[in-house]
Amino acid sequence: MPEIVLEAEVGRPLGSSASRRLRTEGKIPGIVYGHGAEPVPVALVGRDLRVALSGQAGANALLSLRAGGKTYLAIARELQRHPVSGTVTHIDFQIVRRDEIVAADVPVTLVGEAVEVHHGDGLVDQQLFMLPVRAKPADIPTHVEVDISALTIGAVIRAGDLVLGDGVTVDLDPDAPLVTGVPPRVQAMEGGEGASAEAGALGGPTAEGGSSASAAPQEG
Repeated sequence: MPEIVLEAEVGRPLGSSASRRLRTEGKIPGIVYGHGAEPVPVALVGRDLRVALSGQAGANALLSLRAGGKTYLAIARELQRHPVSGTVTHIDFQIVRRDEIVAADVPVTLVGEAVEVHHGDGLVDQQLFMLPVRAKPADIPTHVEVDISALTIGAVIRAGDLVLGDGVTVDLDPDAPLVTGVPPRVQAMEGGEGASAEAGALGGPTAEGGSSASAAPQEG
């Protein structure tokens, strides 16, 4: 994965008021850290940051971050967002080396059609949408595909079933479920209602705790 060049300004003023002024100017405050280097506060043009992180690799893009006459090989780490608008308000960049293993979260994409599940009126339940992986920065996949073509009702696709590229490992318990074929809920509900109806027909207790048989009148 080739790195994306991103320009950053150094020497930005610190503090919440200064950060608000930067955001008013269309800039995003951030910090560069890692590998024993002194943390470097930076500011980036918001539009440039959005373009850099909106490519195929998303937030896992490998960046050539130019700041203060230095160039850092880095990846975006923590992105703080506005609770309403969702825009980035602060970003952390981690300095990396090409030959080191780093952790990243990549999106999970379902491919294929679960024919057997749909024929049985079941549902495909995707339980994990982001997959934690470990790989060299240039080997981090843009996404992980999970083929659900052979999925059946009651079957589970687990983390250990995935086949990833060379040098990429899943940072998750192999038994962790990713996708499940869920039986139709109507069937389960009908089973419970049928049992109640059968009990009532045989004179058993009803849902209210009474009996379906009427009491015999007593003579005075």
